[in-house]
Amino acid sequence: MGTGHTHGTGASPGTAAGRHKGKLAWALVLTVAFVAVEVIGGLLTGSLALLADAAHMLTDAGGLALALVAIRFSERPATPQKTYGYVRMEVLSALVNAVVLLLLTIYILYEAYQRFLHPPEILSGPMLVVAAAGLLVNIISMKLLSAGSSESLNVKGAYFEVFSDMLGSLGVIVAALVIMFTGWTPADPLIGAGIGLFIIPRTWILLKQAIHILMEGTPPEVDMALLERKLLAIPGVTAVHDLHVWTITSGLDAMSCHLVVADMTRARGILTNANELMKTSFGLDHTTIQIEDQALREAEGELKI
Repeated sequence: MGTGHTHGTGASPGTAAGRHKGKLAWALVLTVAFVAVEVIGGLLTGSLALLADAAHMLTDAGGLALALVAIRFSERPATPQKTYGYVRMEVLSALVNAVVLLLLTIYILYEAYQRFLHPPEILSGPMLVVAAAGLLVNIISMKLLSAGSSESLNVKGAYFEVFSDMLGSLGVIVAALVIMFTGWTPADPLIGAGIGLFIIPRTWILLKQAIHILMEGTPPEVDMALLERKLLAIPGVTAVHDLHVWTITSGLDAMSCHLVVADMTRARGILTNANELMKTSFGLDHTTIQIEDQALREAEGELKI
């Protein structure tokens, strides 16, 4: 029997999120700087929509901070106790972000209901000014995070939060204009509730992705049936078993399996072909493949009987 283990160069420089930590830091600075402005503006104007937007920006700040902390941990070297190091911290961070955002949305919906029952007085002019400034901050933050959102689950979580907050700012602007020109104050809790409802599906998707990775589910882009067929098609391979593909962290997928071969003298070539196949056809360059002798397996099976 023999084993083969390969590491792609993609694993060595760090996680996908680590390549965007500078932009994450800038987005965090911008977000934190504006949270206080929106909170004060929401309190002074009496606007739930503005306070909801401020709450989302506060969550953005927390998410960005968690993302940076996760990156810092993921850059720590592996140890005998933690052989993958701390690279999964970004997945845990994304999970926390999603849970917090869902809980915050529930509170906003409750507060919107209360304000429908007892509408407060709202200062639409200052509300509009603060919301417009918040929109500008969100657009800048989205621009900073857009590239990394396609590479890292952690950055993607932060990007979704900023994106939802940008839509929230747009909603606040609409509510302010409606109140300013019509005096219809229910527009404020209506927009606040709409902000909460809009982000639930996207946050739910992020939550499911994080849980899927923590449960070591198969990456969605990998067709396991096709992968197994291609392994079986390698000349000399008679069976495949214990086949697993999972995500360690964003940008780092792993694969392991046992290949049964009829002629062990061909094991080296089969192992080379299998590793190359995984890399070129499925983008898997972190592989552990064990070669097993068919004759030995059959003999062991007879002994068990």
